[in-house]
Amino acid sequence: MSEQERLIWTIHDSPVGPLTLVAGPEGIRNIHFPGRTAPPAGAARGPLPALADQLDAYFAGQLRAFDVDLDVRGNRLQLLVWRRLLEIPYGATTTYGELARRIDGDAYPEGLEPYERARVVGAALGRNPVPVVVPCHRVIGADGSLVGFGGGLERKRKLLELEGVVLAGRARRPTADNEQLGLL
Repeated sequence: MSEQERLIWTIHDSPVGPLTLVAGPEGIRNIHFPGRTAPPAGAARGPLPALADQLDAYFAGQLRAFDVDLDVRGNRLQLLVWRRLLEIPYGATTTYGELARRIDGDAYPEGLEPYERARVVGAALGRNPVPVVVPCHRVIGADGSLVGFGGGLERKRKLLELEGVVLAGRARRPTADNEQLGLL
């Protein structure tokens, strides 16, 4: 049996729209927002009760951290970024620049200037295969604004508000450290 044939997918209704959930034998592989992608070819439709129950509890405000096996695939930098996302507490946010500074400098492409790292981190966030569970929605722009979310900024806002984050818009004044990152 091929790996694709061992994948299971389902559609899970949520307050941010129907989510396509995909899992393999090793764990959750993907969570897709509506319109992002179709279920994998050759995968079987079936229930994913552990993830569905935890998503329901999260959206009901009863779960702050997911406890499911993940089977995410990416390059070394992406995996490091996604692991760092799991360290951002429920109801908290960080910026692309702050997240970039938490990643070992050796993980970045050779010759990449430190001020360019936030954009590389943003690209890794854009490829996060399991949003919500790996909370890329908790990363905001240096000026406090909502930017860059694969599910759309309205969903990002809704997820942050669900977690009790008060969005300040552009309230933060740029400093020498985050001035370059204002576009993110």
